[in-house]
Amino acid sequence: MTAGPRPVDVLVIGGGQAGLATGYYLRRAKADFVILDAQDAAGGAWRHAWDSLRLFSPAQYSSLPGRMMPIPPGGGYPSAAEVVTYLTDYEHRYQLPVLRPVTVHAVRRGDGHLLVETGQGVWQAKVVVSATGTWWRRYIPYHPGLRDFGGEHLHTAGYRGPEPLRGKRVVIVGGGNSAAQLLAELSTVAEVTWVTQRPPRLLPDDIDGRALFDLATRRHRAAQASEQAEGIANLGDIVAVPPVREARDRGVLKAEPMFTRITPHGVAWADGSTLACDVILWCTGFRPALSHLAPLGLRGPDGLIPTHGTQAVGEARLHLLGYGDWTGPASATLIGAGRTARQMVAEIVAQR
Repeated sequence: MTAGPRPVDVLVIGGGQAGLATGYYLRRAKADFVILDAQDAAGGAWRHAWDSLRLFSPAQYSSLPGRMMPIPPGGGYPSAAEVVTYLTDYEHRYQLPVLRPVTVHAVRRGDGHLLVETGQGVWQAKVVVSATGTWWRRYIPYHPGLRDFGGEHLHTAGYRGPEPLRGKRVVIVGGGNSAAQLLAELSTVAEVTWVTQRPPRLLPDDIDGRALFDLATRRHRAAQASEQAEGIANLGDIVAVPPVREARDRGVLKAEPMFTRITPHGVAWADGSTLACDVILWCTGFRPALSHLAPLGLRGPDGLIPTHGTQAVGEARLHLLGYGDWTGPASATLIGAGRTARQMVAEIVAQR
């Protein structure tokens, strides 16, 4: 005889920073909830980041609710490994009910509830919070010749450190923070060329994640009120964390225009010039990991799920957190996820 779905009031999909922040507030609300995480240990996507990755904000501005992230020895910006340690401790400190490794395959509508199909059975939930993030859906934009390249295509998500690329010819693609940080690191061991869609600009040295979160919050509130708000485009694109500043001082933060096609041996521009390389490192970002929600049929033309705050417009029992500004101001960051989770859980408690 097959057992029926396991019932729970609130089911959270994803045990990274957004899922843990949600769990913190659900615990405070004395809710009946469970967190399902596909990873085999705590830490979320931070467990898979390259060794030298640093946050864009000091620890005191990069914490989840209820517990401050420890300041690294000597101060400065926490590393990815330090974030993993913090998230692991956070999960244990608040005794959050995380089950792992549990992979969620699909979320479907049931009779008055949502059914969550996993590799270990089916759950029945009154409310589902999707907090799977973006790390698992790397994005590489198409360019003519992409599949003809005889070298290695490497994405940020697959980069672990500089040693495998020592002495190689590397083209770094992308004008954001990851590209700048990896350029700073690889320029000391490899022959690196940086290409961007537009000339990259560093933010002033005194602008970091704190200011970016405040700007994101103001933009979000202005959008809700149908007003205009200032952005950071007039300031720059890249946070000048210490390694990036050092690379700037070495004079290596110089970018070439974006190539127009990829050849079997490298890249080429519209003017006919070419560059041979061994590796193309794509620092071109990620897309929301939402395939488990496909059975609900909620995606809009842009591939995203329309939301009012964190609540899905087409399915009131579904909330989304941690995917970027469309699910809360800077909700893909530690501080942003925590602040958005508070309001979201208040709405969920009122909804039950």
